[in-house]
Order: sequence, then C-alpha cells, then structure tokens
Amino acid sequence: MSDTILALKNLGPATARMLAEIDITTQNELRNLGSVEAYRRLKFRFGAAVTLNALYALEAALQDRHWLSLTPAERMDLKRRAG
Repeated sequence: MSDTILALKNLGPATARMLAEIDITTQNELRNLGSVEAYRRLKFRFGAAVTLNALYALEAALQDRHWLSLTPAERMDLKRRAG
C-alpha cells in the first residue's frame, strides 16, 4: 500500500500540493496530525481557499470513506472541533 496522500480517497493533486506546503506529505503524517489540525493549518496558510469541505474530505479520507457519507452529526462535530 502506498503511503502517499494521493492514495487516499477524496484527496487529489491540488489538496496534496496544499498539504505538502504545510509539511504533510504522507498518509502517516496526516493520521498522526489528524484531520482537524491539518484543516486548521491549511486554513491558516490558505485562508478562504480552504472550506469546510476540505475538513470533511480529510476526515473521510482517514476513514477510507467518501466525504459525502459523513453524517450531519459527524460534520457538526468536526466543525465544532475545528473552531
């Protein structure tokens, strides 16, 4: 199994480039940091270009799910934790 970000569901080349700019280049690095902290760092670096959909995509990618499969409760919890 590849440890690259691109091997995860929901995350394409643009997201992989953005993650690399905040020093996240592998699945393991993303897992260790977690979706919420990765989202916070992306938001700090890229501002309005990063939406809540990025948070949902990151979390679902770590769960090997499509981001649209997150329930409203899961989305609300992620949004709350992301601040």
